[in-house]
Amino acid sequence: MNMLESPGFLFTVLVFLLVLGPLVFVHEYGHYIVGRWCGVKADAFSIGFGRKIVGWTDKRGTEWKIGWLPLGGYVQFAGDRDPVSRPDGEWQGLPDVQRAHTFPAQPVWKRAAIVAAGPFTNFLFAILILAGFAWISGVPTTPPVAGTVLEGSAAEAAGMRSGDRIVSIDGRKMDVFTDIMMAVAHRPGEAMQVRIERNGAEHDVRLTPRLVKEKDRFGNDYERALIGIAPSELRFEKVSLAEAPVVAVRQTGQIIRQTFEVLGQLLTGNRSVKDLSGPLKIAKVSGEAATLGVASLIFLAALISINLGFINLLPLPMLDGGHLLFHAYEAIRRRPAPPRAQEWAFRFGFAAVVTLMLVVTFNDLASFGLWDRIARLIG
Repeated sequence: MNMLESPGFLFTVLVFLLVLGPLVFVHEYGHYIVGRWCGVKADAFSIGFGRKIVGWTDKRGTEWKIGWLPLGGYVQFAGDRDPVSRPDGEWQGLPDVQRAHTFPAQPVWKRAAIVAAGPFTNFLFAILILAGFAWISGVPTTPPVAGTVLEGSAAEAAGMRSGDRIVSIDGRKMDVFTDIMMAVAHRPGEAMQVRIERNGAEHDVRLTPRLVKEKDRFGNDYERALIGIAPSELRFEKVSLAEAPVVAVRQTGQIIRQTFEVLGQLLTGNRSVKDLSGPLKIAKVSGEAATLGVASLIFLAALISINLGFINLLPLPMLDGGHLLFHAYEAIRRRPAPPRAQEWAFRFGFAAVVTLMLVVTFNDLASFGLWDRIARLIG
């Protein structure tokens, strides 16, 4: 494989900002626009954190600004104490007209809708991108049939033969060959129940995907699990403009499911936290994708958008999922969670997010070989 030269530092930073900025904007605009529909005033809309670089205030009294740390953003609604939407203790003392437009004064279903709008706008954004690719480039339609069974592979060890059709993996239906890759790639060493069809009859086999270490076109090491089959040919078919969103929703669902399964592996210890990546690695991948063309970069933006939406739905109090958890509690118990419990939950959430950022940054620096170089210098 010919190795491409990695993009320069400044190019990588620029591309990263060009990818992350719009995705953060899309996420926060979801909160903002649903808040407007619900009659809630937004005091601030920020892309980035920290000191304001540039900003302006619109006729509705919302301050739009860009912060110097471009690793996220926030919408601060009237009645919020801070960017993470903790209620300001003074909102109840406002005049009736102003209080009616604060976030805490809204019924719980409106608050939940405003919170959920951010992640789901990220999903919608990704669906639009994937639908565009499906309409323009077509979709893979290669049937889930083993054209070749590789020698020494897990498939061969399980007794699979050329011509076998993969019906399902652990009960998950396989419609096209790429479904097999999505179901297997992140599960090395996990035994799977694979239903195959041969000569009109179906039967089950057990196999365990094997971990394969490879290099990408930039010379980066990466790992994936393979069962050891290849299709006899690759097929793509065009889809209509009406069918494209349906295809995109299905693809988005597959990616969310795969992300959820990886999270489960992390929680159960079947996957190391060393596999987690952070902003530095995403920036590097963004720069590399940009050198391959605009289409590669746009597709990467769709994947990042899906993951951004997924991560924000995790039930951590600093994230949208944590807010939704409190709103669910309030809807069920007909009263908000005790303020002290919320305060401690936010402290825990903050600590968890900071810890996660430290871990992924450590992993990113390790993937760049920094720690190895330091160790060699010390040694």
